[in-house]
This record gives sequence, structure tokens and C-alpha cells, in this order.
Amino acid sequence: MHLNDEALMLLARSRWLATVFAAALVPTLACAQDRQPTLPAPSITEYNPRSTLVVPEHEVPRARFPVVDFHGHPPRLTSEDVIREVVSAMDELNVQVMVQAMPTSGDRLTSQIEAVRQAGFEDRFVFFASLDFSNVGPGSGERIAAQLEEDVRAGAVGIGEIQKSFGLSNRKADGTRLQLDDPELDVVWETAARLGIPVFIHTADPAEFFEPLDYENERWLEMALFPNRQFNDRSRFPTFDDLMAERDRLIASHPNTTWVLAHMGWHTQDLGRLGEIFDRHPNVHAEVGAILYDLGRQPRFAREFFERYSDRILFGKDSFRPEEYPYYWRVFETADEYFDYYRNYHAFWKLYGMDLSDDTLRRLYYGNALRIIPRMPTEGFPD
Repeated sequence: MHLNDEALMLLARSRWLATVFAAALVPTLACAQDRQPTLPAPSITEYNPRSTLVVPEHEVPRARFPVVDFHGHPPRLTSEDVIREVVSAMDELNVQVMVQAMPTSGDRLTSQIEAVRQAGFEDRFVFFASLDFSNVGPGSGERIAAQLEEDVRAGAVGIGEIQKSFGLSNRKADGTRLQLDDPELDVVWETAARLGIPVFIHTADPAEFFEPLDYENERWLEMALFPNRQFNDRSRFPTFDDLMAERDRLIASHPNTTWVLAHMGWHTQDLGRLGEIFDRHPNVHAEVGAILYDLGRQPRFAREFFERYSDRILFGKDSFRPEEYPYYWRVFETADEYFDYYRNYHAFWKLYGMDLSDDTLRRLYYGNALRIIPRMPTEGFPD
């Protein structure tokens, strides 16, 4: 179709008017964006708006399938009263087995194993052994490996949780920082491989903790509330990426060792990076403790990731607060939208459900843990 001269003039004029209107609107929008409140502004801790959104809600007080809590931090399990209290909470949540991942070795380990046995709950707990990284020097690797073998003979079925101080602040006998891939410790990781036990390692902390404490940092509130979580002083701490590089070299050097990255390796703000680690290293797994805030704000991509790597991810909670577990069940099991997270200083945003498939839930909740932890109790889990 051909336009006559009059139509062409009208079209040109309409385009000109649209351009003029848009140009006039930009300063107005910018001005509105820069306006200041006419009332006193609340502080970041005071502003807590109540959502008026009305959407379907599905509370999940009990997990759909029995759970292994790979990242358990219950109190010391030396008292029958404490043991029974923890088991009662586990029963309500459908947590069938809890890994005691608090640092413990030697007598502190054996006393808990014996107390749990005496209380009649040896099918509800398993124990990991800790490693002593103080003053590492020549011969330390052999000493640590020998203690590990003793702890495994006493009943330990894994290593961990290795604390973030390993790599971040532990010092060697000569005063230098103990790097994660220090060759003195190779014998420890090879001993773990020979014994067939997983190594549960916490490296660094959220990447934001290593960045400047400014108003663009998503974790400003948490870092302001907890100054000991500020690792942005380069004269005292390595960078986040330096620590990740050391960890990745450690993993690559020990392909026969089963590694489990605590807190999804602190890569939940960049799941693609964790996926690359999974692709390169079939002996690497990860657990979900204390990173629900990141999964719940990217439910579609996170769901795709969990379905793809369903044989590599384990459930873990970290701090033992029974009232917080149902938030995990709700994110993993429902498609709910825009609901609260349990700690406002971790996340100022809302959560969305991932609606994982039953097959993925089974692997996440118990299947992967039963596969990689030796001598696991199997009672209470589906065949």
C-alpha cells in the first residue's frame, strides 16, 4: 500500500509529537524519582511493611518425605533429656536422621555416641569428626589423619563441618595463613577417600561479606549488625575469589574424595558457577543450609537447577531451630508466592516456592545422604 503526501505528513507529525512528549516526560520522571519524603523516614530496622497481597497459602509443618539433616547443629548430645528433646522435635518435622556436625573429636565424640546409644536412639543420629588445624607444620598431616582414623573406628562416618576459619583465618606454625590446598594436608584428604567418608567443608561466607560495606551491598544490615562478618579488610582476609580458587584446586587434587560444600558453596547467587563445579567434578555435592533466601527469590531457575543436579544436593539446616525448618519444606514443596523469610537481616525480600518434583525431593531429603554416608541407619526411609 502506498501513502499519499498528506498521509506521510500526518505520520511524520505524529512521530514528532511522540518524541516531544517523551522528551518532556523524562525530566518529570527523574524529578519524581529524586523526591524526598515529606515525613521523617524510618530506619532500615523500623520499616517493615505489611503485605496486602492475597494469594493461596500452603503451610508445610512436616516434610513430605523423611529427611536426613546433613548439616545438624543440635546441642551436645550427652544428656538423655537433651537427646529426647531433639528427637521429639525431629519427629514433628519428619527429620528421621540428624548428622551431628558440630566440631567434635576424641572423647567429645565418643561421649556423645555412647550417650545416644544408651538413650536408645542410635538409629536417629550419626556423627562427623572434626579436624585440628592449629599450628600446622611438617608432620601435622600425618597427626591429623591418625586422629581421623581413630575417630572413624569410634563411630564417626564423615568429616565436618570444617569451619570457615580454615582458609580464612587459621595460621600455620610459621605464622602464615593456612591455605585450603596446603600440600601438608593431602594425606588427610586421601585418608578420607580410603575410608570412604564424605568431607563436609564450609569455605568463606557469602560473597557480599567480602565487598565494601556501602548502601549497594545486599547484606548491609547483617554486616552492620554483626561486624565479625565483615571480611572486606584486605590486610586481614583473602578475597572471596581467592578462597574459592584454593577450594577448587583442593577438590581437583583429590578426585577420589567425596566433597560436600556447605551452604551450596556460597554460590546460590550464581548457581551457574556451582553447576560448572558439578560438571567438572562428579565427586562434589552441596547442601542447602542457611541459603534459602537466595533459592526463594529465583524459584524457576532454582527449580531447574535442582531437577538437573538432583543427585548432587542434600538437605541441611545449619542452626537447630525447629520453628525454621517448615520454611524449607514450603519453598521446596509448594508453588506459594511472596511469603516471609525467617530472618530479616538475611533477606529483605520475600520467598517463592520451587514446587520440586517428588523424585527430586526424595533425593534431596534422604536419598543422596544415604548413598554417600557409610553405615547410615535405614529404618524409617522408603525402600
